Amino acid sequence: MEKKVLTIVGARPQFIKAAVVSRVIARVPGVTESMVHTGQHYDQGMSDIFFQELKIPAPAHNLAVGSGSHGAQTGRMLEGIEKVIQEERPDWVLVYGDTNSTLAGALAASKLHIPVAHVEAGLRSFNKAMPEEQNRIVADHLSDLLLTPTSSATENLAREGIKGEKVRFVGDVMYDATLFAKEAVQTETGKSVTSGKPYILATIHRAENTDDPARLAAIFGGLSEVVQDMEVVLPLHPRTRSLIAKDSHLSAYADHLTVVEPVGYFEMARLEAGAELIATDSGGVQKEAYFHGKPCVTLRDETEWVELVSMGWNRLQSPTSGAAVAQAIRAAIGQSGQSGATPYGDGRAGEKVIAAMFGKDVTRG
Repeated sequence: MEKKVLTIVGARPQFIKAAVVSRVIARVPGVTESMVHTGQHYDQGMSDIFFQELKIPAPAHNLAVGSGSHGAQTGRMLEGIEKVIQEERPDWVLVYGDTNSTLAGALAASKLHIPVAHVEAGLRSFNKAMPEEQNRIVADHLSDLLLTPTSSATENLAREGIKGEKVRFVGDVMYDATLFAKEAVQTETGKSVTSGKPYILATIHRAENTDDPARLAAIFGGLSEVVQDMEVVLPLHPRTRSLIAKDSHLSAYADHLTVVEPVGYFEMARLEAGAELIATDSGGVQKEAYFHGKPCVTLRDETEWVELVSMGWNRLQSPTSGAAVAQAIRAAIGQSGQSGATPYGDGRAGEKVIAAMFGKDVTRG
């Protein structure tokens, strides 16, 4: 009997993660997939191009929830996903990461007694003030299958009493995605947004930074200071761009940077591969920096990817001042960390996800 997976996505990084598993499902006999795009993040530059580049079908369902408060957004998602589950009657609901879409998908499925599989289970920042931390904890405790990207994630779950056959280390789907992108950009052509000179790549979007004027000013002040040494390329999230436009001081800092529109996945891979250093508050970009062999400065107080810090590839810098941000970036340029380790698996996480869900031995096609 044919098995059906209902995949829930809503934010740009989830499209990339889901694409890894979707490409595996497409070549597995007896398993089909239907995708729900909650519309948590949606515009042409941040959604549609990803489905085109990553070679996956457009979502069957688009809830078009849009932005809003956490409660309102999650509530609308919960209502919409519940209806889709009742229509589709899937065998599994598959959720990714730690967004409000993840929480809503896990809640809706659990209440309807549909098994939940959580990719990137077990990650912890140990900061419950973060919405992402709240989402991932609840999703993990509702899930029937917890697919961990690292051994430390598995250990985190064990400390919370979640262990046994329901927990499977599969590796990180983002490693699979980076390998796919590296291969694709060798054959795909694209116009670079850089000047051709050495550059630092920066990404800023996390609410703990964008919603705090002092932290945001420190980040932009630090980035504008290191422009004296090297070009800073900043693909800017629309929400952050609107905040800058309202603040003359931030606008003045941004004038020193190479601010560009959000880029597609392949162009982002090119930017990461070509950068001297990556400064970010994104969880996914921290790992992509490592996959491309680039030093990273994470502009946060903590990170879920603790192994990157211990291996020396990543350093944490709380954005307390522009000077502190600039100093951390300058100190990390040209540095590298431990080599030879494989904390994120072997690049076959997508296949292992499906094997864990359906017991199928999936091999590359």
